[in-house]
Amino acid sequence: MNYTLHQLQIFLKIAELQSITKASESLSLTQPAVSIQLKNFQDQFPIPLTEVVGRQLYVTDFGMEIAKAAEKILNEVNAINYKTMAFKGQLSGRLKISVVSTGKYVMPYFLSDFMHQHPGIELVMDVTNKSRVVESLENNEVDFALVSVLPEKLKLETVTLMENKLFFVTSTKLEIKPGMTRRKLFEELPLIYREQGSATRNAMETFIKDNKFEVQKKMVLASNEAVKQAVLAGLGCSIMPLIGIRNELRSGELAILPVRGLPITTIWNLVHLQSKNLSPAAVAYKNYLSEKKEQIIAKNFKWSVTF
Repeated sequence: MNYTLHQLQIFLKIAELQSITKASESLSLTQPAVSIQLKNFQDQFPIPLTEVVGRQLYVTDFGMEIAKAAEKILNEVNAINYKTMAFKGQLSGRLKISVVSTGKYVMPYFLSDFMHQHPGIELVMDVTNKSRVVESLENNEVDFALVSVLPEKLKLETVTLMENKLFFVTSTKLEIKPGMTRRKLFEELPLIYREQGSATRNAMETFIKDNKFEVQKKMVLASNEAVKQAVLAGLGCSIMPLIGIRNELRSGELAILPVRGLPITTIWNLVHLQSKNLSPAAVAYKNYLSEKKEQIIAKNFKWSVTF
């Protein structure tokens, strides 16, 4: 056998995502390049690694065993690289962070300078919904998680970052009768929700329930970006995080409607389990945030204070 580390990396990603297309996107490779590497890898085994049923790719039981072995090999290779850097006096290791989907507009700014200062650190950031973020914390799969609502059942250490404001947002394309009451806004206009498990959806549903609104027209979409695009198209209104609509507000494509009781304000927190034995890279990042967070907020998010 003559497989390469590159082939192991590609096959492991295919096994994780159960998709050549998603693996190519995750690895920033073209789909044909991933397919060719999968074929070359498969040619070295007499037993199928994958199978296609309908249009869905599945990894066989044998393929899953190979994927587990590939993960162990790649982890050992990473360990060698980290040890090499450590002997050279460089901070190294892997930093794993799970981020709620709205947090993708926030977290990169709190990472950028740190990652540039420490090129030996490998960043793995998973952007998903709140339920999955909490699960990754519970299972000790990550070093940190970025959340706007702290999970109650977990014992956590917290680094407070910045405010997260949620407003009632509409497209300037959508015709809204002047003088509509708060109740009519929620009961007569189509409302666009995030999927179950989203902290934004939970906040929106709590606001509607507390005010005893009877929503008649409802649409559910699976990401903040999808919700934003639907609102931009004039399909309806939504309660949305300010952090994700800055450009659209400036261009006049979206507008915030003043509604009594809004904005809903929560706090972005970077958290980790109290029992977590943080790696040197994770400790360095936590210390960096405690020292630099105010400067980062002033530099990148000063605009949000005016809303």
